Amino acid sequence: MTRRQYQNTPIDVKLVLCALWVTMLFVFAYVDIFGLYRADVLTAALDGKVANTPFTINQTFLTSTLIYILPSILMVILTLVLTPRANRTVNIAVSALYMITIIASCIGETWIYYLVGSLIEVALLTIITRTAWKWPPPPATPSQP
Repeated sequence: MTRRQYQNTPIDVKLVLCALWVTMLFVFAYVDIFGLYRADVLTAALDGKVANTPFTINQTFLTSTLIYILPSILMVILTLVLTPRANRTVNIAVSALYMITIIASCIGETWIYYLVGSLIEVALLTIITRTAWKWPPPPATPSQP
């Protein structure tokens, strides 16, 4: 019996980055969604507060939260439409910014699911940074005689 061989096709760096951003957003969302099962988070939310913080859930807080998450959401499409130079720069900058804020949000956190989710988010963002940093150069053009 002969083994069937399959071709391993290369994946465009833009698609890799897009998929990494989508994956990071899923982890990000599920960590927050799972937080709603925590009594402290749920009780605080019902009281209009963010658990273990001085924040009140109001128009300003929700608008600020939306503004915080929008860059990562927009990266899904931006990685597909930006030029390589802009793409590389924006991916490195946005992923680095999110890494810093996610690590900062872990300070004082004791829930393992949150720390594991944050670790995975940081790992994905590190891969995004590395992928963008190692963006393949354009093919060399033959010199004219």
